[in-house]
Amino acid sequence: MSSLSPSPSSPPRPPSPSRSGLRVRLRSLRTATAALTAVAVGALLPTHGAQAAPERTAAFEEQVLFKASQDPGYACFRIPAVVRTVKGTLLAFAEGRVDNCGDAGDIDLVLKRSHDGGRTWGPLQVINEGGGDTHGNPAPVVDRTTGRVLLAETFNTGRTDGKNCDIPCDRTPHLQYSDDDGRTWSQPRDLSEEILPDKWNSWYATGPVHGVQLTRGRHAGRLVFAVNAETWDGSRISANHAALAVSDDGGDHWRIGATDSYPVAADGTFRQKPSEMTVTERPDGALHVSGREQDGTDLGHRTQAVSRDGGDSFTAPFRAVPDLYAPQVQCSTLQSGKRMLLACPGDPDRRRTMQIRSSYDGGRTWDSVDRGTTVTTDWSGYSDLVRADGAHIGLLYEAGAVDARDEIRFARFTEEWLKPRRGPDPTTRDHAPGARAAAVLGGARETPGRFGGALALDGADDAVRLPFRRQLPLDAKDFTASLWFRYSATSGEQPLLWMGGIGTNQPQVWLRGEPASDRVTGLITTRDGGTPPRSAAVRTTDAYNDGEWHHVALRRSEGLLTLFLDEERVTAPDVPGSVSRNSAFGVHIGQRMDSRAHFTGSVDDVAVYDRALSDAEVEALRTGEAPVTRDTVARLPMDRVRGSN
Repeated sequence: MSSLSPSPSSPPRPPSPSRSGLRVRLRSLRTATAALTAVAVGALLPTHGAQAAPERTAAFEEQVLFKASQDPGYACFRIPAVVRTVKGTLLAFAEGRVDNCGDAGDIDLVLKRSHDGGRTWGPLQVINEGGGDTHGNPAPVVDRTTGRVLLAETFNTGRTDGKNCDIPCDRTPHLQYSDDDGRTWSQPRDLSEEILPDKWNSWYATGPVHGVQLTRGRHAGRLVFAVNAETWDGSRISANHAALAVSDDGGDHWRIGATDSYPVAADGTFRQKPSEMTVTERPDGALHVSGREQDGTDLGHRTQAVSRDGGDSFTAPFRAVPDLYAPQVQCSTLQSGKRMLLACPGDPDRRRTMQIRSSYDGGRTWDSVDRGTTVTTDWSGYSDLVRADGAHIGLLYEAGAVDARDEIRFARFTEEWLKPRRGPDPTTRDHAPGARAAAVLGGARETPGRFGGALALDGADDAVRLPFRRQLPLDAKDFTASLWFRYSATSGEQPLLWMGGIGTNQPQVWLRGEPASDRVTGLITTRDGGTPPRSAAVRTTDAYNDGEWHHVALRRSEGLLTLFLDEERVTAPDVPGSVSRNSAFGVHIGQRMDSRAHFTGSVDDVAVYDRALSDAEVEALRTGEAPVTRDTVARLPMDRVRGSN
């Protein structure tokens, strides 16, 4: 998001008299209420060292922590961050957005505190008032040697029209601290001379998510949080930067450590833009850094890097993770025993379906969406994870039934509530050169097919998912995708083959039945240079949902998109560009990328080639006579399931 302070050369713009009076009264009321509540809560809570009565541990519980209707004076709360202090107090931070939900308006940093692991919370405290400007992007970190809680944040000049910060944006990093578990806070000090290089002169952001203190190795005790920035060359954004800020003296002084930068071409394209990074210390002492990947040409919406020297350098540049499905959004990580947790929406297109996914190898690989534990299917966005107490993990996250910005919730759950680690999925063979077997999901079963066997899919959770490999993305090439299908559904979306991303802005290729519209559709969406995404579609005039076997092929060739369906042929103009660039990338048979629709019927003999087959070769696919060649991207007979119970 955003965060910054009034410009020293010009006084802050005063709010209107009615708004000013209201805010003074509300804040005065909150301050008085906070003092009274602190006394009352202190009388009710057990003193430190006293033994509380044993209580039953709930596997999962949740409450709304920040919401405009329950915290007067704010139109919206966003950008959650949470830490646990040395004394066990949970500090939940957020941006209190005064006038609207925009990123660059009048924004305060606010806080709520819990002394019982997140079961109950004290009143809202304003710890840094925007005064018409933007003070946000909280990135807290606890020094467990001194007990001090440090809060990195970012300021920028506010605006009243709800729009984003103008480019170049005057964003600067600041730091506050508390020595009494968040009850009181120091005045913010400007960190620009320490962690804002001169060339990082436009967008700049701290976190937003908790930082860490290293516990292992020669840098034990070091404090670390992440920042990202942009360079403005006088006419345009010319570079993106991702970095770690480190301190070896308890936060008195900071410097920029590990840094990874990416140039931006004149047409606005770039490989990566790692941002909103979450840092986790692995059991081996290395730092795992996971970030949002925003609009880069690399495949995937999540990117990650590792530092083995305490945050001084990255072992290699950030690497996007194409098959870690997520929208473009801030996510959070936490090491919990032998597994690392990732809190992130599971829908690769939109901010919804908050999930907890796990990695059992230090973040090198992650559980797929179907293995994750769903916290909510509501709209959901930014998040932070914390060890809430000895038995619970805490998740502070944006959510809402209508919009992910409706409220900020706090969930408490035990590790036992998460799905246990699952063994290997059943598989079906892929005969393409160098391909691994594809995962068979949901219990799809063998059935008689057009050529030998086929797979029957139940329309609920059955599908086949191909493991990612570099040959699968079709990029800007011509291609041919082919399969046999049989179904009799009269309603619903019936996805046959899905490659790439999903939604109107992500490159993709798909084939699906649309029985309610009496048609079968093939579609591609492309990205070409810096131009907006474009789509082209071809559709039949029949749904072919008669319960008989039918052959379908989608071909991109010489400026045309052609759909073959038995004897029917439909063409449409192609749209230039890549059908896979920048997407959260997956290949599914019988399932949409976001798992919101499944095919009900049977599928046989799936084939994808990274070239345009001739008419005769398409006919050979229909008759089952086409050979596997070097340009075969996928070739699944779908006739056998191995490893099923």
